[in-house]
Amino acid sequence: MKDILQELEDRRVEARKGGGARRVAAQHEKGKLTARERIDLLLDEGSFEEFDMFVAHRCIDFGMEQDRPYGDGVVTGWGTINGRLVYVFSQDFTVLGGSVSETHAKKICKIMDMAVQNGAPVIGINDSGGARIQEGVDSLAGYGEVFQRNITASGVVPQISVIMGPCAGGAVYSPAMTDFIFMVKDSSYMFVTGPDVVKTVTNEQVTAEELGGATTHTRKSSVADAAFENDVEALAEVRRLVDFLPSSNREKPPVRPFFDDPGRIEDSLDTLVPDNPNMPYDMKELITKIADEGDFYEIQAEFAKNMITGFIRIEGQTVGVVANQPMVLAGCLDIDSSRKAARFVRFCDCFEIPLLTLVDVPGFLPGVTQEYNGVIKHGAKLLFAYGEATVPKVTVITRKAYGGAYVVMASKHLGADFNYAWPTSEIAVMGAKGATEIIHRADRGNPEKLAAHAKDYEDRFASPFIAAERGFVDEVIMPHSTRKRVARAFASLRGKQAQMPWKKHDNIPL
Repeated sequence: MKDILQELEDRRVEARKGGGARRVAAQHEKGKLTARERIDLLLDEGSFEEFDMFVAHRCIDFGMEQDRPYGDGVVTGWGTINGRLVYVFSQDFTVLGGSVSETHAKKICKIMDMAVQNGAPVIGINDSGGARIQEGVDSLAGYGEVFQRNITASGVVPQISVIMGPCAGGAVYSPAMTDFIFMVKDSSYMFVTGPDVVKTVTNEQVTAEELGGATTHTRKSSVADAAFENDVEALAEVRRLVDFLPSSNREKPPVRPFFDDPGRIEDSLDTLVPDNPNMPYDMKELITKIADEGDFYEIQAEFAKNMITGFIRIEGQTVGVVANQPMVLAGCLDIDSSRKAARFVRFCDCFEIPLLTLVDVPGFLPGVTQEYNGVIKHGAKLLFAYGEATVPKVTVITRKAYGGAYVVMASKHLGADFNYAWPTSEIAVMGAKGATEIIHRADRGNPEKLAAHAKDYEDRFASPFIAAERGFVDEVIMPHSTRKRVARAFASLRGKQAQMPWKKHDNIPL
């Protein structure tokens, strides 16, 4: 009996070594943690239960039968984050470069199936050289099986990808289908074709970092949601994100203890909006003053900065925030900001996370580039996302709400439950100057008349009261009472039930 127990322990020790001391040291020299070290940091201490520790590949070509390491380049299992169940896989670059084989993929598929069955998030830590070339089509089939799991799990359980090394070729499409992607600066990259292929085909000289590094994907492509300085910071932020999310679409988001008065009055908000309508102000100040303890978890902070998206808590409950940022492009909607917000709104609707929308939008960004690149279709994505969302929706208009952009930003017409406006808000087809020049084009040569017409237009339309008379704004509120009014609104909507007509699925304007 003792011999058998010792054999088990010996095999476990062998499996935990990964690719051996030399490869582990090489991983550490690059500033990267090993697969198991990452899991230990991500999960609650002592909570990890491993699956398939002794799985080995079955390839017998190219001498592969001589090297059959335990685990086959990925560590899989389950554990807890602050006591809540999560499933995790962590690719081990020290074992065959973390390359994906048929058995490697089956290990990942097993925990993804269990996550869907048991209603818990899936967190994938990617650090892989790609498909295992020696296995040919078997490795590609493995990728396909993982992709199908990503699709099946979408909208059922939250899926989070953490890129902590290379992720290239077909491997990038699994993270691309997950809900959130985090990267690590200077040590992770994602691309479909690498720098060498790019040089051969297009004769473009580019480094791996420029082509698919963390800066590229957080600022230019929007593939990644955030980038962090190192593995430790990235994993800490994943833990923080999971705390905001429900375990599955069968549950509500978790409710956390809070130590902030829901009726808190913020007198400073009365002077947040400048007297000059062309002066910017920071919308993040309003977000943090509405949030419990000022805690705001921003998503895609480096991309399309004219739109802010992220999570806060109100009375301990998770709320998704979408807000125009007047400090960037005057808060205009454009292609990038529409895509960013639409994706976020749809995620929140998948998982029953209420939506708070803060509006200061002068319109859609004009320009040939925007029109040529399809701003109509991309703007429609946001419109569609808000219109199909059945979660509680509360909107606060702080200043400008002009034209089609007013309608798109969670207006009453798209099913928002509560629409509040500050006294400083202006709800109109367009600004007074532009409107006057169209309505009174005959007086264009007379500046005094135009000024008088503009003043008349402002008095009649550039206020929230016409919209309030029509019932499109439920109430004009004092800025200092915003947290109190928003908290009460969401509290009243906790029992909301709304359904769209039956359909197999919608056809969002992709």
